[in-house]
Amino acid sequence: MNELVDLQPRIVEKMINDNIVMIDVRREEEWKRTGLIKNSHLLTFFDDNGEYNLEDWMNKFEKLVTSKDQTFILICARGNRTRTIGNYLISQDYKNTSHLFGGMVLWEQELRETTKYEA
Repeated sequence: MNELVDLQPRIVEKMINDNIVMIDVRREEEWKRTGLIKNSHLLTFFDDNGEYNLEDWMNKFEKLVTSKDQTFILICARGNRTRTIGNYLISQDYKNTSHLFGGMVLWEQELRETTKYEA
């Protein structure tokens, strides 16, 4: 059985320049507050009310992750949203699904580099 891979911030940091798709699923106000991990793609999943449009999100996601065998990393604030989304993607036969363990909270606690969000 395929499982969601927890990646520690130090591991993700080493992968930033490796051409691995990193998808930040947080909302714009979160990007503004904490900044972003370099080279991450911004693709909000849940809105302020916890609502989402799965079909629309998947259409955008499939433009970034073009094969079910492609490795990608999901990013959110604490790792809860990405665990939910990642497990869904695994149920859709995505094989190399991982997420930033501890999310941006742990990333910031470890004083790892971020880039400023530009609207």
